[in-house]
Formats: sequence, structure tokens, C-alpha cells
Amino acid sequence: MFNNFYNGADEKTRTSTDKSPLPPQGSASTNSATSAQVTQTDTKFLPKTQANMHIIPIGTDTPYQHVTTMQEDAVQAVIDGTGPETLFMVEHPSVYTMGSSSTDSDLKNIGDIPVVHTGRGGKVTYHGPGQRVVYPILDLKQRERDVRKYISNLQQWLIDSLADVGVQAFAQDDVGVWVKSPAGDEKIAAIGVRIRRWVTFHGIALNVHPNMEHFTRIVPCGIADKGVTSLQQLGMDISMKDMDKILLKHFMCRFGKK
Repeated sequence: MFNNFYNGADEKTRTSTDKSPLPPQGSASTNSATSAQVTQTDTKFLPKTQANMHIIPIGTDTPYQHVTTMQEDAVQAVIDGTGPETLFMVEHPSVYTMGSSSTDSDLKNIGDIPVVHTGRGGKVTYHGPGQRVVYPILDLKQRERDVRKYISNLQQWLIDSLADVGVQAFAQDDVGVWVKSPAGDEKIAAIGVRIRRWVTFHGIALNVHPNMEHFTRIVPCGIADKGVTSLQQLGMDISMKDMDKILLKHFMCRFGKK
């Protein structure tokens, strides 16, 4: 199960120049974050000692491949000691992403939504408007060099955040974060990460109010016998901005350096 959502190698075997090939970029820019015209998120509600983390919001006008390149650049900067830890707060345009464990049988009727092969662990999932995707670029050497603990912390971060909006969520063997519903266990957040020389990238996707029909065109995360849900489907009327404040508060409490 563990390898289904984590894609990484023995960190001692990786070099600072070890980068997996990216999919063709097409017309997407491969410049740094500044070319995406992103700005620093308001951090006044964060603990003062954590307000120095670089938080970059990215909207649906930035192609998925461009965001991948931005992650790669940020990871290399942390490895080289030339850049800060970064949190990408992303709302992707509609796209299906296939992780390292994906197979073509996970795609059913994708229509005109593009498919991108990624370097993260896991299987196929959907990203799109109304879904908050967060990519933490963190140096685990400054915390704990424990990948399983990192995944567990991502899950607990989401569980704590959802509790603030009245949703009781939980973690289980099928990786992600889940809720109970009349239809049974349903996934509300997916997790797929990669780690290079103890620096994390890729991350989580929380369904706030996306178009849930797009999940019916795939086998989400390769799990055919359980459903997918969103805060909106659970009757929670919360804006992305308000959800972001909650996510950032709990993220800094859990992952901020001591």
C-alpha cells in the first residue's frame, strides 16, 4: 500500500542533479514562479515565527506542467540551500494526473480533459477548479527523516482542518482522508508525494466544491469500490479563501519548525 502513494528512492543514492524527466511542456513556460504572476499569500493570521515560509497561490490560468516545473525548481533550491521552503496553494485547470502506479484501465471516459503522467506516487486522480491542491516543499532533514511519519502528518493536518468546519474525517489503509456517508466510506482528500534528498514535493488535493462528475470518468486513486465526495456534497458552504485560512493555520502548527 505504501508504495502506491509514495514515489521516491533511497535518499542516499540521489544526487542534487537527479531529476525525473518531465512530460512535454508544449507551450507552458518553464520559468520560475515569477513568470506565473503569483503573489505572496496574506500571512497575518499565521504564527509570527512561521510567516517567513514562501506561500505561493496559483490559479487555473497556469498549466499543470508549469506548476510541476515550479515545484522542481523550488525543490532544487532547498537542496542547494539557495531558496526557502515553499507551499504552493494551487487550483488547477481540469486535468487527470497519473501517478507511478497508474494503468490505462483506470481511465474510463475522460472526454476532452487532458491526461498528464506525473512523478508522484499513486494512481490516477482528477484536479480542477473548486479543489484545493497543496504542494509542500519541505526539508525533512529539519524535522524527521521519516517518510511514513510525513504521510501520517499530512493526513492528520487534513483531519484537523476538516474538524474546524464540522467534518469528522479519518485515515485508513486506502491512503488519503475519508468521511462516513450514507453511501459508505468516501474519500474527500487524496495524497500523493515524492521525496528527493529528504525534500518533499507533490502533496494533497482536498475537494472543496469541484465538479464531481469528472471523478466518474476514472477509477479515482485506483479504488473502484468506494466513492469520492466534497465539502459541498457534505452540505458545507465554505469559500476557498476561508478553507485556505484553516489549512494554513493547521499546516504551520504541524509542520512549522520548532
